[in-house]
Amino acid sequence: MNNLDILSTPYRLKNLHLPNRVVMAPMTRGFSPGGVPTADVAAYYRRRAEHGVGLIITEATGVDRPASVNEPDVPLFYGEAALAAWKKVVDEVHSAGGRIMPQLWHVGQKRSNNKPNWQPPAPYESPSGLSVTGNVAGKPMTDGDIADTIDAFARAAAQAERLGFDGVELHGGHGYLINQFFLAELNTRDDAYGGATLIERSRFAVEILKAVRRSVSADFPVIFRFSQWKPQDFEARLAESPEVLGKWLNVLVHAGVDAFDCSQRRYWEPAFPEADETLNFAGWAKKLTGVTSIAVGSVGLGGDVYGSFAGKRFKPAPLKPLLARLERDEFDLVAVGRPLLQDPAWLEKVLAARTDELADFTPEALASLS
Repeated sequence: MNNLDILSTPYRLKNLHLPNRVVMAPMTRGFSPGGVPTADVAAYYRRRAEHGVGLIITEATGVDRPASVNEPDVPLFYGEAALAAWKKVVDEVHSAGGRIMPQLWHVGQKRSNNKPNWQPPAPYESPSGLSVTGNVAGKPMTDGDIADTIDAFARAAAQAERLGFDGVELHGGHGYLINQFFLAELNTRDDAYGGATLIERSRFAVEILKAVRRSVSADFPVIFRFSQWKPQDFEARLAESPEVLGKWLNVLVHAGVDAFDCSQRRYWEPAFPEADETLNFAGWAKKLTGVTSIAVGSVGLGGDVYGSFAGKRFKPAPLKPLLARLERDEFDLVAVGRPLLQDPAWLEKVLAARTDELADFTPEALASLS
């Protein structure tokens, strides 16, 4: 089998049939004025479907809480206007033969790096009202706030299915709200949503997953994005060992996760080098749970996304090491971010061995919908 053929191998996630192993990673774009996706947003996603991307996961979309987003032009996933616009996005992607899921999101107390002084209609909210520096950064959530937020995620998932999306992804990483509940330094609650262990601090995520699972059909896929690192500390681990990771992830699987989107800065780095010198984050997730895992992190480029945010330019990187891992069944799917953000035909070019047509990634690509 040609090394590239593994990318073209179909995959089934519950009843969702994917034509290949490539997922467009969720990437915040901020081109939806007032939270309503435009025709340009719909066309942006349609172009990726037209060029054969197996599954598109949208940019993060805010659930129905007043402070769920941290920029004015990030799309919402509630309200008549926004949902009608998302219906047009779904229809455009499906008419091009694609498959698409929204990423459901709540930022918690995490401000935008681009617009740090922007204020939502209500105060930022989080488990204990704390920032990563230990300062007050919004209000601690009450039991009522937590219940309403759980319901907001469930209602958004139900709306996604009603609109015709092919599944949903919940954002549980990168220092946003669900992730904030996992972190001991940000979740100092002394009630049932806090606790000394990662498993105890997972109750919020578990209740969201269970509520989402109840709100959608049994065969509607639910993906959970998560990360090991903590805000301001890319070397940190939420789970300090494979044993802890396995217990944690299986709690989430039991609550309703069908696949893990395993966010890592560089996919080739081992998650636990002391236990296995090669197995990455997605590899461990699959090994420990048996459910579908998605590898992501600098796929197809020579540098990570934080370098791009800092203004660096990166050349295309060989895919052979990634494909070898995929052939070994280390993980199931591959999420591609910046290369697909810049070039909707990236996958088409890769599969046709037209790598000479792949351009360097420049930060300017972040400023437009190509």
